[in-house]
Amino acid sequence: MAASPAFALEAMGESGLLLRFGERIDAALNARVHAAARVLRDAALPGLEDLVPTYASLLLRFDAAAAADAARMREVERRVRAALAAAGAAAQPIAGDAPARVVEIPVCYGGDCGPDLEAVAAHAGIDASTLIARHAAGDYRVAMLGFAPGFPYLLGLDPALHAPRLATPRTRVPAGSVAIGGAQAGIYPRELPGGWRIVGRTPLVLFDAAREPPCLLAPGDRVRFRAIDAAEFARLAGAAP
Repeated sequence: MAASPAFALEAMGESGLLLRFGERIDAALNARVHAAARVLRDAALPGLEDLVPTYASLLLRFDAAAAADAARMREVERRVRAALAAAGAAAQPIAGDAPARVVEIPVCYGGDCGPDLEAVAAHAGIDASTLIARHAAGDYRVAMLGFAPGFPYLLGLDPALHAPRLATPRTRVPAGSVAIGGAQAGIYPRELPGGWRIVGRTPLVLFDAAREPPCLLAPGDRVRFRAIDAAEFARLAGAAP
């Protein structure tokens, strides 16, 4: 399929279209992805079932009836291009958008909750308390959900806190672990294997299939971490649904 100057549009499987805005992890590029998602969510595209933003692309999933009709899908492609061109979303975030939702995540740093905190601090050349302060002071944005249901990939990590993944991943990472993987931050929504550096843990439940919506965080949300002690962690964990 032809590409515009701002994005490429290509088929993805039997029932999807992929809008590719670039190939890198970049906050400005990711903002364009979320702007496009907002425009297309409101465009009433026939047969659209889901929009899935990633760092630099946006997947549109359609129902079987729409996907099987070639003429209908060509019309969908035309409407996608027209909607984004009219809004300017293919080039930049939309002026006047509503502010992103801000979600506070309490985190107990270090100790059993953050077994890699001291190693990450040493890698950064700072002490543990400075690392905690810098990590909690960040203004993060959920770039995408992936890896496991409810796992947020967060942009906005202080460059001084970037740290390599573990050479040998852990077979069990506790639910709620707040972690650093290279230039990214993330939170494990349930017990999983993983190789990111664990600096803390939140008592909040990030994914609950019985909850509506099941994911605590959504792509485009802003995240603020708040340092808590072990006593508050226990209290909040006891109050969690």
